[in-house]
Amino acid sequence: MASPKPSRIVEAHPTPPAPFLGPAYDRLGVTLAREGGTLRVWSEDATGIDLVVFDADDLDWITASIPLTPAGDDVWEVTTPHLRVGACYALRVTGPAGPGQTFNPESLLLDPYARGLVPVRIGQWRASVVDDEFDWNGIARPQTPMDRTVIYEAHVKGLTKRHPDIPPALHGTYAGLGHPAMIAHLRGLGVTAVELLPIHAFETEPRLLNQGLTNYWGYNTLNFFSAHAPYATADAVAAGPDAVLREVKTMVRDLHAAGIEVILDVVYNHTSELGLGGPRSSFRGIDNRGYYRQQDDGAYIDVTGCGNAVNTATGAAARLVLDSLRYWAGNVQIDGFRFDLAVTLGRGGDNAFDPEHPLLRAIVEDPSLGGLKMIAEPWDVGMGGWQTGNFGTGWAEWNDRYRDRVRNFWLSDIDYARRASTSPVGIGGFATRLAGSSNTFSAERGPLASVNFVTAHDGFTLRDLVSYDVKHNLGNGEQNRDGADTNRSFNHGAEGRTDDEAILATRRKAMRNLMGTLLLSAGVPMMTAGDEFGRTQRGNNNAYCHDSPLTWLSWEHAPWQDDLLAHVRRLIRLRRDNPALRPRRFARDAHVVPSASVIDWYDENGETMSIERWTDPAHRTLQYDAASTPEEEDPNRILLVVHGTESAVDVTLPTIEGVSGYVSLWSSVPDRPDTTEPLFAPGAVLTLPGTALHLFRMQ
Repeated sequence: MASPKPSRIVEAHPTPPAPFLGPAYDRLGVTLAREGGTLRVWSEDATGIDLVVFDADDLDWITASIPLTPAGDDVWEVTTPHLRVGACYALRVTGPAGPGQTFNPESLLLDPYARGLVPVRIGQWRASVVDDEFDWNGIARPQTPMDRTVIYEAHVKGLTKRHPDIPPALHGTYAGLGHPAMIAHLRGLGVTAVELLPIHAFETEPRLLNQGLTNYWGYNTLNFFSAHAPYATADAVAAGPDAVLREVKTMVRDLHAAGIEVILDVVYNHTSELGLGGPRSSFRGIDNRGYYRQQDDGAYIDVTGCGNAVNTATGAAARLVLDSLRYWAGNVQIDGFRFDLAVTLGRGGDNAFDPEHPLLRAIVEDPSLGGLKMIAEPWDVGMGGWQTGNFGTGWAEWNDRYRDRVRNFWLSDIDYARRASTSPVGIGGFATRLAGSSNTFSAERGPLASVNFVTAHDGFTLRDLVSYDVKHNLGNGEQNRDGADTNRSFNHGAEGRTDDEAILATRRKAMRNLMGTLLLSAGVPMMTAGDEFGRTQRGNNNAYCHDSPLTWLSWEHAPWQDDLLAHVRRLIRLRRDNPALRPRRFARDAHVVPSASVIDWYDENGETMSIERWTDPAHRTLQYDAASTPEEEDPNRILLVVHGTESAVDVTLPTIEGVSGYVSLWSSVPDRPDTTEPLFAPGAVLTLPGTALHLFRMQ
């Protein structure tokens, strides 16, 4: 017999690092040293760059103009004692004319890496060299695991502007968010992270200014490294960019000391320079072709709907995004990022989305960003722009499929059933979302890839979702054309305000069902600030341009709002205490998967769900049995009863081997949560009114 051939040894060849990770793009912006500062600026097509320094008191008075010299790899550089802490400066860039080129040596441009900005007048700014030293007092990041994370999406100004226990001087500020009164609310609620709408420096579009409106949400970024100064206290603004940055860091430190993480909503997909003909404040004047997606003739390829799209297929733009993340994570100790229109960041040179785009991989693999939460808004408005479920490992995603299914189940399906005497669909699709959306996210990524939400800043609030059938956006100045037309909402019998107590009671229960579903589903829940007590925007589902009481949270509540708040607090605590509700992995048939939840499904009779019951629109009652397979916590098993029609139903609790009883933990039926936790025997009959949830712990 011949001797077996020796095995062939195949050497592994790791994928080489992306070019933008190389040294060519290191130390862009200002680096301070004893002899002064060094400024490095990238521009592939520039023929000259000048540093322009201004008087500290008169930002129109140029005190020095110094040319930069080529340093190789399309980087220009200068070292000068004029660059010191507090110095205000700008760039002038010259270059060729031609398609896609927009150089103008008269334009005073912002350094893309500027750490601070000082306003001159509307639409004009100067970069500022900041002192970024800060004492963190040994307070570290909370590092909350994803399975224990509950996200609270909030606007810095709107959250604190009207809070009665925060001093007026701190209303609407970073310091207000870090105030003990605000922290007490967050801790009492039980959320583990605040996700802040953009705090990168931004400005209002000229179109809105002309209408007397403002860009309130902040999705119009001016600079990726500077904090938005108007959210700082008046004292900090007067003291300058150093003080603004210290106030941001103090807010982060105080939240961390309370165990609360800070996630930033970041807008790297487009900038405030808008379309061609818009402001020339930075990228457009430094290297238009290098920073923005364009056709050969210079026309912009706008996949964001905002006039331009940052071209992360170029090394300079990709590295700029990564360096900005490194700065906020390292220097400001931010715990995670939610990427607005993240699909844009993953488009290559051919403008097609690639989940393995070098920038997307670098963001989740960079050692300095390790352990941080990276959340994609998995869509933009370009071709192939809807990519929910298609991002790679290391990414979580806003799950719009979850949002739509949950809204349908509790709202639009109920509306349909009132008119047609039957629901349009059964309970199967809803159950899939409840259990972690395994039909959207791969087993490798698991349920924690899904950031579940029912509402967000964009769209109806929770209260408006159950109070309006259509949007009411006339105040936005666009004849009600803006904002989504398909909201999957239901007014329950009257549009907006009503004194009909039956309608109001039904709306309140609908809010409890929606919030209960969100906080009892597998995945990572994200709630919108104010939904915990039922705030309203009076039917406006696109209030991005209103900096007013319409969008500021009111802290004066009716009794029913306090009741809703009590429900939300209890639901978050129950989620924390019951690991079966927050699995890290999907279960697999015939396999024990650690930190998964093994699921069984029963109908209202306590029998195993049949195929017919899953799909029959007349049967929308389900018992969801989830048992944990713990690695670090005690074993846990829950039963969630879901009833999705407006007819009352008798539910027989299932008889299961090894289960001796059911401890009642929460129900959406009472106006105020019952905390007595009565015990029910297997086989007991539970009578539920129309549309309800009831949670038990099995023992």
